Amino acid sequence: RSGEDFETGEPPVAIRAVQTDILWADHLIIIYPLWLGTMPALLKGFLEQTIRPGFAFERTTDGWPRKVLTHRSARVIVTMGMPALAYRLFYRAHGLKNLERNILHFVGIKPVRNNIVGMIGQLNEAKAQAWLDKIRAKGRRGV
Repeated sequence: RSGEDFETGEPPVAIRAVQTDILWADHLIIIYPLWLGTMPALLKGFLEQTIRPGFAFERTTDGWPRKVLTHRSARVIVTMGMPALAYRLFYRAHGLKNLERNILHFVGIKPVRNNIVGMIGQLNEAKAQAWLDKIRAKGRRGV
């Protein structure tokens, strides 16, 4: 709720449990619907509570933070009502790039791969299953 709380405050118990899980994990999966061009506010707030100094990065005397969550990878899956190609080309996937570069890479999580599932409201059961199968196959291959 403040810069001081972010820097030195204690995260809630539920967030500490998630931090423990993140430290255990080799790979993270983040799935969210696109809202107003980016992640929902609740996800952003969750990340702000979770990825704090002392957990995900450490302040250094030279001003460059030390990344703590190295040796982890992530897959980000974004669903949206518009065509995925429109989000990538017209909007340049700015919300997704922000999550990848300014949040996940900032704390050392690399590589970050993504899937954008567009026209989600128009997917029939067979198309939805095809997307799930595609993402599962990538997970099994580690890509």
